[in-house]
Amino acid sequence: MLDVFDHVGVAVSDLEASRAFYQLALGQLGYGEPYRGDWFYEWEDLAIGQAGNDRPATRNLHLALVASSHAAVDDWWLAMTGAGHEDDGKPGPRPQYSRSYYGGFVRDPDRNSVEAVYQGEPRPGENRLDHLWIRVRDLGAASAFFAAVMPHTGLREGRRWEQGRQFRGAWATFSLVFDGSAPTENLEIAFPAPDRETVDDFHRVALAIGCRDAGRSDARREHESPVYGAAVVAPDGTRVESVLSHSS
Repeated sequence: MLDVFDHVGVAVSDLEASRAFYQLALGQLGYGEPYRGDWFYEWEDLAIGQAGNDRPATRNLHLALVASSHAAVDDWWLAMTGAGHEDDGKPGPRPQYSRSYYGGFVRDPDRNSVEAVYQGEPRPGENRLDHLWIRVRDLGAASAFFAAVMPHTGLREGRRWEQGRQFRGAWATFSLVFDGSAPTENLEIAFPAPDRETVDDFHRVALAIGCRDAGRSDARREHESPVYGAAVVAPDGTRVESVLSHSS
């Protein structure tokens, strides 16, 4: 079974400040050292990269990291706030999400909301990310895009509410939210594909519904096997890619 995300890419205004933040955030939860590239760091399904003129810093994103217990969330929040990172919500139950939901929140150096969450059961695989909240300007258009590419990304329908729509993968989710807050900007999401045909179908469908082409790749990543991928810009501005990361 494919993971939900090949990777989520967050552009940061100060790479070393954000590296220190995310290395503590992930290390505190038991995740290992990142792979380091020339301009990015990567922890499996989460990558941070230096922002630039062509890709400004990611703003107004909420991302949640998988924790193994209530105590792990408590310890994480104490470590993060103890290191001087801004509190965004003390650890505790959040029954508005589910009866088993327990999370704590801080802000990263670009003031994105980052959470450690335990949802009552272990998560298999190599996932670091539990969920994303992506704030959008037009919930209908953003939802229609992800619904159209659902068959080519491994996603399925999640819950709906007046101000949001959730999409689910095998072990993680993301939600599109329209709540009057500033929209999420300059985010990248890549979904894993099982074969080249899935990449091509994703790209064809996205272009057919009017998305802007963001390029194709058929090359070797810096530290992995060959990549075959295609990317578009979704209606909310998120760069979305389908990628075959390993030789088939």
